[in-house]
Amino acid sequence: MERLSWDQYYMAQSHLLALRSTCTRLSVGATIVRDKRIIAGGYNGSIAGGDHCIDEGCYVIDNHCVRTIHAEINALLQCAKFGVPTDGAEIYVTHFPCLQCCKAIIQAGIKTVYFAQDYKNHPYAIELFEQANVKVEKVELIDKTIDFRQISQ
Repeated sequence: MERLSWDQYYMAQSHLLALRSTCTRLSVGATIVRDKRIIAGGYNGSIAGGDHCIDEGCYVIDNHCVRTIHAEINALLQCAKFGVPTDGAEIYVTHFPCLQCCKAIIQAGIKTVYFAQDYKNHPYAIELFEQANVKVEKVELIDKTIDFRQISQ
């Protein structure tokens, strides 16, 4: 059996996290990695204890759902909440980060952004990543079926 690459492993984790998304417009997952260890994960959803889009519908202002916190921000806030440093880390995201997430990623000291799908790739976000010397790389998820019967006990 061929081992999954690190990039595919972390991207698969982000896609798994996206399955927890509560926004009906787009499901996004993000995994923050430092030294080949997952330090945080997030998905786009409402604040803890708040109304969810899947229950109440999206709250759209200026063509943007304001009810949800983006996956990248949720992962970064998880690190902040538990005192986990993000300086020099990498982030794996199912979709190209929006402009606001781009700025938060840069400010958090993340040095590499891996994304699986293009999504409204804002030219200014691309410019900001370049200015901040943040590496951005597309890593499409290879669709693999997990056969748990192959895993030895």
